[in-house]
Amino acid sequence: MAAAIEFDGADRAAVMVMLLGEEEAARLLAGLSPEELRRLGAKMCELGEIGPTAIADAIASFADSASQSGISAHGRVDDVRRIMTGALGEVKADSIMRRVAPPENAPRNPALEIAQWLEPDVLIPLIQDEHPQAIAVLLVQLEPATAAAVLAGLPEDLHTPVVHRIASLGPVSPEAIAILEETLAAKIAGTHGIRKLTMGGVREAAEIMNSAARSMEKRVIPGLNKLDKQLARDIESEMFKFEHLLDLDTQTIGQLLREIESEVLIDALKGLEEAQREVFFAAMSSRAADGLRDEIEERGRIKRADVEAAQKAIVATAKKLAADGTIVVGGADDDYV
Repeated sequence: MAAAIEFDGADRAAVMVMLLGEEEAARLLAGLSPEELRRLGAKMCELGEIGPTAIADAIASFADSASQSGISAHGRVDDVRRIMTGALGEVKADSIMRRVAPPENAPRNPALEIAQWLEPDVLIPLIQDEHPQAIAVLLVQLEPATAAAVLAGLPEDLHTPVVHRIASLGPVSPEAIAILEETLAAKIAGTHGIRKLTMGGVREAAEIMNSAARSMEKRVIPGLNKLDKQLARDIESEMFKFEHLLDLDTQTIGQLLREIESEVLIDALKGLEEAQREVFFAAMSSRAADGLRDEIEERGRIKRADVEAAQKAIVATAKKLAADGTIVVGGADDDYV
């Protein structure tokens, strides 16, 4: 039996992720920042053999299910790579894994690695004169908020063609990667290899647009409709912000509210104007609406981060209900959520 281990918070998080199934772990990791992913991936690779006692001590809520078996160190790096790929896609997962568990004699891609952590105002001058395809290849490797800031800083006539290419990139040849690397640096230590990498897609385009200013969204979506109407609809269906819930009908809001905990709803509505809250109150009985108004008032001031977290939780629930077919969102050419 493995000796007892004194776990810190990162150790406990790593064990918890490894106890999950790959699909559940991938969904969890998708919400983490690059720095969190690096720390967690490193811990998952470093921990070695984790015995039943250590698991029970580290994560009390998992004690019953974990008390019969440990987590083998055999094939650990491959397991972590699969989870990361499921959460982030091949390109981003490869970047993380090169940092936390680099293979021996592995080629490095300094320019692309550095670009992922540069500020938007540094990246924009490097790519603003490049072809939209090259810009798209770079943006899909950035965090959505960073990619949105870079996109916003580019000339407006590039916005629509770049988003269009992000959504339809598909397989990207090594030659395209090489062109991008040459743009970012004069000396490149290596490439991504001879195989093609599937990059971009509707989800990536939607994530970037979700992080962009609403004015850009209103400009780019009509432009995409002219280029590829179906592609524009696919992107719209992936875009889902809390403010879009305000466009849902009363019946759909009511179905959504049945799945939301009261405390989460109170925090989420604290960030809305009174008129916007009425969209949710209208889906309740008068008594329930009055009670909720009182609870919101009694809650007092709360942090903006808590409001945003609650709103994201509600959006996540709405997405799940939509995926299950319980509620319907969108459906018209000019409606998207």
